[in-house]
Amino acid sequence: MHLRDATKGDIPEILEIYNQVLRDSTAIYDDTPSTLEERHAWFADRQEKGFPVFVVEDDGRVLGFGSYGPWRTRWGYRFTVEHSVHVHADHRGTGVGGVLVRALIDHAKQDGMHVMVGGIDAENVNSIRFHERLGFVEVGRARQVARKFDRWLDLVTMQLFLEDASVSP
Repeated sequence: MHLRDATKGDIPEILEIYNQVLRDSTAIYDDTPSTLEERHAWFADRQEKGFPVFVVEDDGRVLGFGSYGPWRTRWGYRFTVEHSVHVHADHRGTGVGGVLVRALIDHAKQDGMHVMVGGIDAENVNSIRFHERLGFVEVGRARQVARKFDRWLDLVTMQLFLEDASVSP
């Protein structure tokens, strides 16, 4: 398993992972699969704004990807970022997510960020526990703010003060 910066050549596999997560879970509150053009635009936007996009690969295959971007766009929020990590269904629970989030935390600290937040579907108890193990704490729960798979979904907001974060394995 190897962590590295994503390249344009990774975008088809990133798209495959993203759309699988979108189709099969409530981790992404959308119902329209992304296109290759949209993923290219997302990647270009991240690069243009200096935000990281990391992948974990094994034998040349992308197992997961992660990035962060602005939490809110107003000037006062410039030291807070929101992360997103998605792992291929066949590799969840194997440590890929931890490698990605730790890399994002480390990058955000080096970039002078103060807080990292994550929005997690309340039913995704595994992701909530995973984030707690990394030092994130729940700071909010918005009830029934999204609808997918014919049911209302609650969104949990978790945050990590980066100065206090340890990025050790």
